Amino acid sequence: MENTILSVENLTVSFDGFQAVKDLSLSIDHNELHVIIGPNGAGKTTLLDIICGRTKPSAGRVMFGGTDLTKAAEYQIVRLGVARKFQTPSTYEDLSVLENLEISFPRGRGVWGSLFFRRTRPVRDRITEIANQIFLFDELDTKAGKLSHGQKQWLEIGMLLIQDPELLLLDEPVAGMSPREREQTAVLLNQISHGKSLIVIEHDMEFVKQIARKVTVMHQGALLCAGSIEQVQRNERVIEVYLGA
Repeated sequence: MENTILSVENLTVSFDGFQAVKDLSLSIDHNELHVIIGPNGAGKTTLLDIICGRTKPSAGRVMFGGTDLTKAAEYQIVRLGVARKFQTPSTYEDLSVLENLEISFPRGRGVWGSLFFRRTRPVRDRITEIANQIFLFDELDTKAGKLSHGQKQWLEIGMLLIQDPELLLLDEPVAGMSPREREQTAVLLNQISHGKSLIVIEHDMEFVKQIARKVTVMHQGALLCAGSIEQVQRNERVIEVYLGA
């Protein structure tokens, strides 16, 4: 348990009698890249909603460090070090890559923070570091609206990284990307996992093979199988309900 950063314990979520998540338990270690797969409607996104505070469970808890996230507000969870990226990129289209990263910098966030924000040497160094990491250093002066879909996904990941979270939640990060962009994203996520934990929801199994160290399969709100990608691919129930023959 000492290496565990997140523990989901007996989680259940009901909406008007429908159980979207059923008695789910799983744990995420420090510096673990954990992929969650499963059919549409399996409860994957609902799980992320609970972790980040958008949805409250009917039962169970989510422990992050010594804090039960189910009792915390969304802004408190962000401050604790949990950052989430949704399926659709959310960037400031009329601002440059540089300005998007500046706005996301912890001391530059919000209206008042922006008024007094200064491009100090540490800030410039951090932005340069992140821009290089997300393959956008040469695009720092480019408006976000001019970027490709994949580049916008990278920018949003960079906007999270610059806040220095401990845990990143990524919902289908390579959806709509070109094959080359998917390859680069695999490199990026593997690199990030050397210092942070990630939970990634994904349907692209070829991409999953490139990044997953541990895979959890959800089905109808419950845990179907968990293990390495090789173990999951051999599991008969997973083949039956998700991977196909």
